[in-house]
Formats: sequence, structure tokens, C-alpha cells
Amino acid sequence: MQFQRIQQAISAYESFLKSDSAREERLYYWESQRIFQENWNAEAIDFAQMFDQSLQNTRTRRLWNRENYEPKRLMLLFIAMQPDLTRQLFADLFNENKDVTGRMDRFLFYCDELLRDHRRLYPVSPENSHYHNDDYQMISLYLAFRYPDRYAPYRHDVFRELMVRLGSPDIPRNNDPERYFKVMRTLQGLLTRQEGVRQFHANRISNQAFFQGESLLLAFDFACFSVDKP
Repeated sequence: MQFQRIQQAISAYESFLKSDSAREERLYYWESQRIFQENWNAEAIDFAQMFDQSLQNTRTRRLWNRENYEPKRLMLLFIAMQPDLTRQLFADLFNENKDVTGRMDRFLFYCDELLRDHRRLYPVSPENSHYHNDDYQMISLYLAFRYPDRYAPYRHDVFRELMVRLGSPDIPRNNDPERYFKVMRTLQGLLTRQEGVRQFHANRISNQAFFQGESLLLAFDFACFSVDKP
């Protein structure tokens, strides 16, 4: 990445944070992150209820429920069918002593297995997708909500275009969430060194409905803004 391009992008982002639109765009991520942080309990007796309560939002459900995309609903079906296995599945995903790419791939593999089990048990079921095979979007969302300062929601299209705009000589052609997380941490460090960014962003999320701690959602929001802007 070219430092001059990064600085120009950060300057544009700082100007955006001063605008009225900054108080609307993508703030629902911070609300859902707070709700997840307050409700996630791996030891909960009723794992399904805990999971349901952890993924909530007063503004929108689009992160886990939109047209032809229902990963939360399918995961609740899997929990009802295999509560112990799904509990272990999340325990493995959130185990920071293991390689993150391996964890994400194992999670996806077992979602495939659970969908096959579901279709064997319910042969007339219309379900033909668990919606977690979405280029790691939902799996990375779980990670970002569980560990806000280590992970950010992954979108390959955003990552690729961001690297183009920031002048990277190595544009990701395939999914590479591990590299993406490293880039997000680097950008987070650069963003938080800018007093204006820190101040305007703090004002933006001052409402206690939003997660207040250190969160790579800032770097993710910067990436989305940088890609979406003309």
C-alpha cells in the first residue's frame, strides 16, 4: 500500500466523519456488536436462546436476514438439531490458540455437514443452503463481534477494491481473510493516530446503544467508505 494514498484516504474519511451522513451509515454494526458482547455466553444452558439474543438490532436485520440470505435462521435450526455439536463449533471458532483460517474453514465444513444431516432428517425440507458459504462474511461477523479489536467483517469485494485504491502491488484475487485482518489492524493503527478521526468517531458513537470499546469496525467502516466513494 502507498502511504500517500492512505493518508489521502484517511483525510477524506475524516471529512466524512464530520458529516450528518456519518451518523447513519453502517452504525448498526456497532449496535449489534454491543448486543453480542452483552449476550454471548458459551456456557448458557439454553444455547439457542442465547444465540438468538446475541444477534439483534433495533435498526435492521440485514446482517443475518435479507432476501435469499438467512444464516441466523439456519444456525438456529442446526442448534435445535445438534445443540452440543453447534456449541463445540463456536468454541472452536473462538479459540484464539488455533490458526484463524483453519477455524473458519472447519466452521464452514461442519455447517455443510449439519445441512446434510438436516436434509437427511427432513427430506422434504426446502433448505438447500446454510448461507455461511458466503465468502466468510457471516463467519467473520461472528469473529468481529466476539473479538472486536482483532477481527473485522470480511468482504472480498471491499478488500480487493481497497487494495487497488490504496496502491497495493499485490491485489488479492482469491479469498484471504487472514491477510485482510492484518490489513485492518494496520489501518486501525493509522486511523487511531489521527486526533480528528478519533474525536469525530467518538462523537459519532457516543450513544450508549453502540459498542464503545476498541473495535476494528472503524477500519472496516473506513474501507467501505473508501471503496464506495466516487
